[in-house]
Amino acid sequence: MNIIKNSVKKIKNFKIKKIRNRKIQKISAHIAIAGNPNVGKSTVFNALTGLNQHTGNWPGKTVECTEGEYTYNEKFFKITDIPGTYSLMPNSPEEEIARDYICFSNPDVIIVVLDATCLERNLNLALQILEITQNVVICVNLIDEAKKKKIYIDLDELSMQLGGVPVVYSNARKKFGINNLMKAVDDVATKKKKIFYVKNDDYPEILKNSVNTISKTISNFIPKHMNEKWLAEKILENNEIIKNFIPKNIGYNLLQDEKIIGIITSEQKKLCEEGFDGKRIREIFANSIIKKSEKIYNLCVYVENKNYDKKDRIIDNILTSKLTGIPIMIALLTLIFWITLVGANYPSQLLSNALFWIQDRLTEFCINVNCPWWIHGIFVEGIYRTLAWVVSVMLPPMAIFFPLFTFLEDTGYLPRIAFNLDNAFRKCGAHGKQALTTCMGFGCNACGVIGCRIIDSPREKLIAILTNNFVPCNGRLPQFKMSKNYSNSSIK
Repeated sequence: MNIIKNSVKKIKNFKIKKIRNRKIQKISAHIAIAGNPNVGKSTVFNALTGLNQHTGNWPGKTVECTEGEYTYNEKFFKITDIPGTYSLMPNSPEEEIARDYICFSNPDVIIVVLDATCLERNLNLALQILEITQNVVICVNLIDEAKKKKIYIDLDELSMQLGGVPVVYSNARKKFGINNLMKAVDDVATKKKKIFYVKNDDYPEILKNSVNTISKTISNFIPKHMNEKWLAEKILENNEIIKNFIPKNIGYNLLQDEKIIGIITSEQKKLCEEGFDGKRIREIFANSIIKKSEKIYNLCVYVENKNYDKKDRIIDNILTSKLTGIPIMIALLTLIFWITLVGANYPSQLLSNALFWIQDRLTEFCINVNCPWWIHGIFVEGIYRTLAWVVSVMLPPMAIFFPLFTFLEDTGYLPRIAFNLDNAFRKCGAHGKQALTTCMGFGCNACGVIGCRIIDSPREKLIAILTNNFVPCNGRLPQFKMSKNYSNSSIK
């Protein structure tokens, strides 16, 4: 007993010492991982942090953040996986969180994860981030998929076009390129790598002059880590979201300073006289970034097989066609439910026989040892029997349904289901995104309800939450079948 007690004490002391050392350890740099959805951003994060991560909610939001730790060259890095976003002009709570973190949190380094197979689209976000900060490392992920499609990327040219930003290949799933990525992050964090701002100023001269005038005016009032030209562009766009965040994140309300307001009003008046209102200015800035992305893509990417996506487009035309899309979707979902319900019968019966055989043996044991009836009732007929029923009824359908549903997600068919159902949901007064949450509800109602946070409108979000509860989830399907069998036996 003394040996066991001493061992327990040693383990406790080791854990306490480890926790204390962890608290004392100085953070060398804060790193944010940004990127479009589905580019492998979270895979990069998991490859870096492993099990050294935890989740929580962003203040004031019901959006999860994930933070982790990584040690490189005896330096301690804190890493935050921010929600995926297509642009710094947000359309959802997740994109708002991503925008605010990138623009105002001042991370030491931002890792921008790009999909090597669709670089042109991903470069839009990278260029927007590079307008704000120089502390960027580009991670070109899914390089194995690009090689399969015979897409080749000139990393040196891409780095030069992006102002000297370090560009690293990676295949995060196999942890290929992770060391090179962290070396680049360390170089940027310690200022060993010199990077220049990327200018996206391919727009009319009068607009350039207005941006320069406003940026010079506000430059003394904003933090050093913020780009005054980017902020000037957003002010000229009449971007209300940015205006609301200026006093909160800068510490000084620029738009209540009479001198600054006078200059902004004067510049906006000049632009309006030339036909440049807020909407047109926004379009000009967006088109400037798109043109820059196309130019960089054409310079840096070589595609050996120009028709590499021809097969995908043919499949898309069939799966999303008005004529064939819905029938294929209904047939496929019907097949999955049939396989789930019929296929689950056999393992369910085996589990039921095995578990209830054990219950019979437990009952015999209780009788043999003269166990009180109430103990047998609580533990055998109560707890064990309930657990046996739940496991035998719910486990087999779950073990069949979720892999099949995951397969649909991995092949990219779930977004196509959402595309097919979008119009129908909108006609019902619901949000198109509810199609995705409804699909999730077939697996689990809890997931379907929690997923409703991706819907922007509070009214449509409430509709989705209420109606998703009625989706026959995986836990209810066996009960429907049992009810049917029970009613049939009653009739007989």
